[in-house]
Amino acid sequence: MKSKFLTFLIVVFTGMLFLTVGVLTAADAPETVTMDSKVYAKHTKGIVVLNHKKHSQDYKIACAECHHVYKDGKNIWKEGDPVQKCEACHKKPKKPKDVKMKKAEKIKEFHYSAIHENCKTCHRKIMKKDKKANAPVKCAECHPKKSKKK
Repeated sequence: MKSKFLTFLIVVFTGMLFLTVGVLTAADAPETVTMDSKVYAKHTKGIVVLNHKKHSQDYKIACAECHHVYKDGKNIWKEGDPVQKCEACHKKPKKPKDVKMKKAEKIKEFHYSAIHENCKTCHRKIMKKDKKANAPVKCAECHPKKSKKK
């Protein structure tokens, strides 16, 4: 009897621990993320401000849809793992026009390719399912116009 009760307590405690970590992790997530990467010497378009809360809570997009750590071709990142800025891995700004590369290589190496592939691919899937959805795929729909300095 004591062994069953002890097992029950361990299961309940473990469940509470995972629930608490999940709630605390979600609470730590910022409401918005300013996509102001330092890999670019100069931003040519307005800086994207991602509404993190809308994507995670309202749209129910799983964290691992954007956050990733690949090992043997599989995303092993899980909720609660550290979140790195994109440029931690995608260290170069944009592929030079005269360089030929496979798509996967561009995404792995270049920030521009990684960000646009991740966001636009997801948004296009959403728009394919629901033409009335608000999933921007054109530059100006994500990048605000830069204010002109006087």
